[in-house]
Amino acid sequence: MKLLHYTYRSLSLFLLLLMTIWGIFFYFTILEEVTDETDDSLENYRDILVNTALKDPSVLDTSGNVMTMYEFRSISKEAAAHHREKFYDSTVYIEVEDEDEPVRVMETSFMMPDGQYYELKIMISTLEREDMIEAILGYLLSLYVLLLICIIVVNRVVLKRSFLPLDRLLNWLGQVQPGKEVPPLDNETQIQEFKKLNEAAIALSNRSYNAYIEQKQFIENASHELQTPLAIVRGKIELLAESESLTEEQMKELDDIYNTLGRAVKLNKSLLLLSRIENKQYAEVEDVCVNDVVNAILPDLMLIYESRNIQLDCHEEDKFMIRCNASLARILIANLLKNALVHNIENGELHLLISHHSLVIKNSGKESLDPDRIFQRFYHTQTEKKDSTGLGLAIARSIASSCGLTLQYSWENEMHCFLLS
Repeated sequence: MKLLHYTYRSLSLFLLLLMTIWGIFFYFTILEEVTDETDDSLENYRDILVNTALKDPSVLDTSGNVMTMYEFRSISKEAAAHHREKFYDSTVYIEVEDEDEPVRVMETSFMMPDGQYYELKIMISTLEREDMIEAILGYLLSLYVLLLICIIVVNRVVLKRSFLPLDRLLNWLGQVQPGKEVPPLDNETQIQEFKKLNEAAIALSNRSYNAYIEQKQFIENASHELQTPLAIVRGKIELLAESESLTEEQMKELDDIYNTLGRAVKLNKSLLLLSRIENKQYAEVEDVCVNDVVNAILPDLMLIYESRNIQLDCHEEDKFMIRCNASLARILIANLLKNALVHNIENGELHLLISHHSLVIKNSGKESLDPDRIFQRFYHTQTEKKDSTGLGLAIARSIASSCGLTLQYSWENEMHCFLLS
C-alpha cells in the first residue's frame, strides 16, 4: 500500500470516528436542551396556574386546551407529604385527532388557603418539539455528511500535493540502473525532509555508480592480469615438458603442475563470471528458447562423454521460453548438462524433460546430496572430481536468479533431479 493511501485511509477513518462521536454528542446535547426548555415552560405554567387557583378556586374545575392540558386532583395531607415534583414523557388521546399525541408531563402539589392539598398535572404537547428535533437531526446529518466529504476531499488534495515530491523521487529511483549514469533529478520542493531525502538519494546513487565502475574496472584488470601470467606459466611448462632430459618422475610432477594451473585458470574464469553476473554486467536480455540451447549443446557433450556409455532420454513437451542474456542462458544450460554427465555413473541414465514452464534434468547417482549446500561455492562431495572448481552449480543458481528463474535439487528414485522453472 502506498504511503499516500495509507495516510489518507488512516486520517479518513479517524475523522469518521471523530465526526460520528461529535455528531452523537451534539444531537443528545440539543435534545437535552430542548427538553430543559420544555420543562421550564411547564414550570412557568405551574406558577401561573397555582397562583391563579389561590386567587380563584374555580380554576380547580378547569382542564386547559389541546396544546396545554392540566387537571387538579385533591389529595390527602399524607399523600402530599410524600409527593415529589417530577417530569416525564407520555401520550394523551386527542378526540379531535382521534389518536394519541406525545406530551411532556409535570406533576406537582400545593396547598389551598383552606388547608386542602391538590395535585396538579400539567401536560404540554411535544409535537412541535418532535418536529424541531427531527429537523435538527436532518440538518445535523446533512452537515455531518457535507463536512465529512469536504474534510476527506481537502485531505486528499493536500496529502497528494504534499507527497508529490516523494512520488517523483520514487519514479526517479526506478530509472536508476546499475552500470548507467545517474539521471538528473528535477524534484523541487519546499518540504525540508524531502529535500534531504533527494540529496541522500542522489549521493547514494552516485556512490553506487562510482563503486560499480570501479568494481567493473577491477574485474577487467583482474581478468587480464591473472590470465596473462597463468598462460605464460602454462606455456613454459609445455616447453619444459618437451625437454628430453626430464625423467619420468619429473614429467609426472610437471603434469600435475600443468593440471593445477589449468584448474586455476578455470577457477579464475568462473569467479570473474560470477562477479559479472552478480554485478549485473550482462544487461542485454532477450527471449531465449531453452529447447534450442539444449539441442545445440547436448550432442557435443554426449560425444565428449560417450566413453561412459550413458543412456539419454530427451522428451520435449513444449517450448520453454525464458527472458535472459543469451550468453548466460547457454552457460546455465551447459553447466547443468555437464554436471549431469560428469557426476553420472558408468552405464548410467540421463533424462531430460522440457515443458512450457520448466526444464527437468535427471541423472543416475549413488547417493543423495545436501540440497542446502549443493549450490554453495566450492561445495565438494567426497566423490567429487579432482578437476572440478566447485562453482558450476553456484554459477547456474546465480544466473537463474538474475533471470527470475528458480533452480532446485531433489533426490528421486536413485537419481539426482535438477528443476529449472
